[in-house]
Amino acid sequence: MEDQVHKRSTSSRFRRVCVFCGSSTGKKPSYQLAAIQLGHELVERNIDLVYGGGSVGLMGLVSRAVYSGGRHVLGVVPRTIMPREIIGETVGEIKSVSGMHQRKAEMAKQADAFIALPGGYGTLEELLEVITWAQLGIHDKPVGLLNVDGYYNSLLSFIDKAVDEGFIMPSARHIIVSAQTAHELLSKLEEYEAMEDGAEQKLSWGMDQLQQINGHSSNLEISR
Repeated sequence: MEDQVHKRSTSSRFRRVCVFCGSSTGKKPSYQLAAIQLGHELVERNIDLVYGGGSVGLMGLVSRAVYSGGRHVLGVVPRTIMPREIIGETVGEIKSVSGMHQRKAEMAKQADAFIALPGGYGTLEELLEVITWAQLGIHDKPVGLLNVDGYYNSLLSFIDKAVDEGFIMPSARHIIVSAQTAHELLSKLEEYEAMEDGAEQKLSWGMDQLQQINGHSSNLEISR
């Protein structure tokens, strides 16, 4: 019992972590278990959750685990997809925003670190965007992959290939932290230190810059 109490009072460098994950539970029970274990790990480290606001799939599992553990849950949802995305009984605080770009910017501003559970197109898009923002120097927050049963092995192989072929700088490969369990991943993220690169232009969280990165005109030169 003393060990449990000590574990649950663990302090963290993070106040809030943003979790990207699927609105499906996936075919393997291990994905569902990983979402629940991640929620418990956040609770044990006294970390609050920021996420996309859905109540189904892995999103629902991780949010309920955090909320049931007594931590704050903030779901950020675009108004246009609220009726379709939020199904069932939601938990915690829901913040509506005008669109998808605003959703990602708000989640990023609210969080001290990012973690991707298994997911599909949406999860991958959110993950790669915060990685790109880190590469551009917009933030220096850790980005973690919860690589459950090797789910992200092919993505990591692609990134390593891109490094080998000169499309991603070796220093930018350092941005991504991966582990197979929630405990190991959070421990790695706690120890993460961003690599300084004087060649990178440091940007702000202003919407003008975010709009540039999200497809508008930009003078920034980035690896593609």
